[in-house]
Amino acid sequence: MTDTRSAAPAPRIALIAHDHKKDTMVELAREYLAFLKTCTLCATGTTGSRLQDQLGLTVQRMLSGPLGGDLQIGAKLAQGEIDLVVFLRDPMTPQPHEPDINALVRACDVHDVPCATNLSTARLVLARLSERR
Repeated sequence: MTDTRSAAPAPRIALIAHDHKKDTMVELAREYLAFLKTCTLCATGTTGSRLQDQLGLTVQRMLSGPLGGDLQIGAKLAQGEIDLVVFLRDPMTPQPHEPDINALVRACDVHDVPCATNLSTARLVLARLSERR
């Protein structure tokens, strides 16, 4: 019997990390590296560079968050081009682009796109998604 099921499309994941969370993002990506290599990834500037340079991931890099990268990802999300946002936020450090951050998180809510804003939630979502692949 031939299996006629088509493979599920690669999840489209946006990865964002504030400065004090970039090391954590790299370690999270290392933990789920095999899975993330099967995904379509985009990330804000420095986060994307680190994921490419340190882990060899293919990442579409946007601008840095403060320069509009969060808004670029929000636009992709609104157009249906993002399935999950992993945004490791630093709640203890004021961010000069806080309105952009809030707009991105709001866009996730409006478009019903999962948004993991801390390590524990990111692990739960990535573990579940990786089980399904």
